[in-house]
Amino acid sequence: MMTKTDLRHWLLPEYIEDVLPAEAQHIEQLRRKLLDLFRTYGYQFVIPPMLEYLESLNAGVGHDLDLLTFKVVDQLSGRLMGIRSDITPQAARIDAQRLNHEGVTRLCYAGSVLRTQADGAAQTRQPLQVGVELFGHAGIESDLEIQHLMVQSLRLAGATRLVVDLSHVTIFRTLINRAGIAAETETDLFAALQGKDSGALQALLSDADSATRDAIMALPTLSGGVEVLQLAQQVLPQYAEIKLALQELKRASQQLAELDVEVSLDLSELRGYHYHSGMVFAAYTDGQTSALALGGRYDFVGQIFGRSRPATGFSMDMRTLTALSAVSKLAQGILAPYMDDADLQQKVEQLRTKGEVVVVDLPGHQQQVAELNCDRKLVKNDKGWEVVANT
Repeated sequence: MMTKTDLRHWLLPEYIEDVLPAEAQHIEQLRRKLLDLFRTYGYQFVIPPMLEYLESLNAGVGHDLDLLTFKVVDQLSGRLMGIRSDITPQAARIDAQRLNHEGVTRLCYAGSVLRTQADGAAQTRQPLQVGVELFGHAGIESDLEIQHLMVQSLRLAGATRLVVDLSHVTIFRTLINRAGIAAETETDLFAALQGKDSGALQALLSDADSATRDAIMALPTLSGGVEVLQLAQQVLPQYAEIKLALQELKRASQQLAELDVEVSLDLSELRGYHYHSGMVFAAYTDGQTSALALGGRYDFVGQIFGRSRPATGFSMDMRTLTALSAVSKLAQGILAPYMDDADLQQKVEQLRTKGEVVVVDLPGHQQQVAELNCDRKLVKNDKGWEVVANT
């Protein structure tokens, strides 16, 4: 019987887990398909580091990511470093500082991130994040491209019925700025909106002008299908920023409908409010309570790197995506004897070149055939080395 002392040697931290061969193969196959899809849209693959100095790692989004980030002290410099909890800020740094393009830049990535808290459908602290970011274009066209690619990606992963939730942080931010509401009150209003707490909203807006108070109080009620946009035009102030935001939500809704995607809107949803600057969206499917993909516009994240570039993108967790389809069995291979035989070696190389899995049966082991995952074997007859069923 294994003792408690034995357990300490192999027990992993909570919400940290190994990915075993069958699931790992499933993840890797999907990762390759997604990166190939991104490439056809012109997105270039980057591999940012797992570890950066903290001030650059969460630059521009620190308020939202700071509590999710594991922090360590660099033994070489003595400076505080962080293990990335999101690759998006790293992509913004690469665009702003390393590539320094004047026009549109499209980047994609796939890699592990580490978070202090478990989240998502997979309930893990080590998501395998894959996503795309588009820099240098401020118009609705780039948001539409990103959303179109998100839908294609999710369908490639096996999602059938999709629901995309849309919102626009510009609406709330415009109401706050136009009314000159103090930063502390803005923070409290944000929290009350996320909780749809009408009592708290009423109290916080007691000193605001009636137009601002009525508009912010209306936001939690502006939730539902595309009919929400028509209602919003009637109850929200006719500020140019809000009119443009509603127009953008309408165009996005129309494109998603054409892609046979159900659209829902919630104008009080302000996910990522501290760094998002425009439209935000989340994709869902049947049987999953957590979002399959999250994205939105974040035009000011690159500002801290010296280049305030328009930006939009989305990201997904590979563990969540692979749950959309059954894990396929590992490809079965061919068992080859261990032998100093030139003809045998040539046959093995020919089979591997064709993509076959060939496992050499190393001497000195009485291993179960099932462990080797081979349903065929190489045998020598009068015709030479041939593949036969492994009975």
